[in-house]
Amino acid sequence: MSSHFTVIKNDPCTNARLGRLTTAHGEIDTPCFMPVGTQGTVKAVLPRDLREIGCQILLGNTYHLYLRPGHDLIRQLGGLHRFMGWDGPILTDSGGYQVFSLSAMRKITEEGVRFQSHLDGSSHLLTPEKAVEIQESLAGDIAMTLDECIAAGAARDYVHGSTERTIRWAKRCLHARSRSDQLMFGIIQGGLFEDLRRACVEEMTPLPFEGFAVGGLGVGEGESQLNAIGRLTVDLLPADRPRYLMGVGRPQDIIAAVRAGYDMFDCVIPTRNARNGTLYTSKGKLNIKRSEFTSDPRPLDDACSCYACGNFSRAYLRHLYMAGEILSAQLNSLHNLYFYHRLMDNCREAIRAGRTEAWAQLWQPDEAA
Repeated sequence: MSSHFTVIKNDPCTNARLGRLTTAHGEIDTPCFMPVGTQGTVKAVLPRDLREIGCQILLGNTYHLYLRPGHDLIRQLGGLHRFMGWDGPILTDSGGYQVFSLSAMRKITEEGVRFQSHLDGSSHLLTPEKAVEIQESLAGDIAMTLDECIAAGAARDYVHGSTERTIRWAKRCLHARSRSDQLMFGIIQGGLFEDLRRACVEEMTPLPFEGFAVGGLGVGEGESQLNAIGRLTVDLLPADRPRYLMGVGRPQDIIAAVRAGYDMFDCVIPTRNARNGTLYTSKGKLNIKRSEFTSDPRPLDDACSCYACGNFSRAYLRHLYMAGEILSAQLNSLHNLYFYHRLMDNCREAIRAGRTEAWAQLWQPDEAA
């Protein structure tokens, strides 16, 4: 087994597994969910509150922190942990997804990605070596290789060339790394083509990465293709290292991926939806904007023990949202993240008890609260 990752238990009826990942800033029980702290903060949530709800690890964004305030400044101030007041593990992505989302403002070559800043239009070159330099300056616990996140409808020839380039970039990232206290995960691409996914895995898994991530899913391909390609790819990955499904965050998708054998997840869904008034409950999603909650004295979710549910009514939460109060984003985000972390707690307990399949069947994502 990897010295950084231990599989504690495998579920007898699914590919789900209970694991523990060791990093420089602490251990992580898997399967786990990572809230997204794009710019050195999980929007509207204090680090103290993240700790209280059981958050084990955060995700920071290389692209955004490079542009503002700059990785050199963060390094000078003691690294990202000290800068943002979070003493637990941090995973930093490489900027590949942001490159994907800036399609009109970038050009990809073998050297790297030439892009224009979304802040001021300035020109920058992100190479594999630069991605490693930035992440080592941020001093997170897990760094990601630079890749290209491929659009779901991309043609086979393009996906083939892009995937081969991603493999070459991954090798350059390994060559550039210099920190022994920072893990590095390689990213598997290949679009929706099974043979390209297999070929990418065959090239990447012999390389000395401490874990592997699966990218290029959750980008509009649809649930059936997400699950099919996700299952195919995870089955090919080494069992002794963590498996990270990038950017996939609907609860039902996480549950399906855990059953398939994935260990780590991240997504902006819980916090973005919270700011837009969509909240997760034990009975399904709830839109707090709806007029039916104007005078509703009930808590958001009777089954939830978060601070928002323990102290405020649906009527108050609706009032805050309609009034545009900052507290609305705070309480809604806290609740949704609490929901996600209880989901992962329950998932780990189900694996521990050997009843993952029965527990997963109880999930009813489309019910309305």
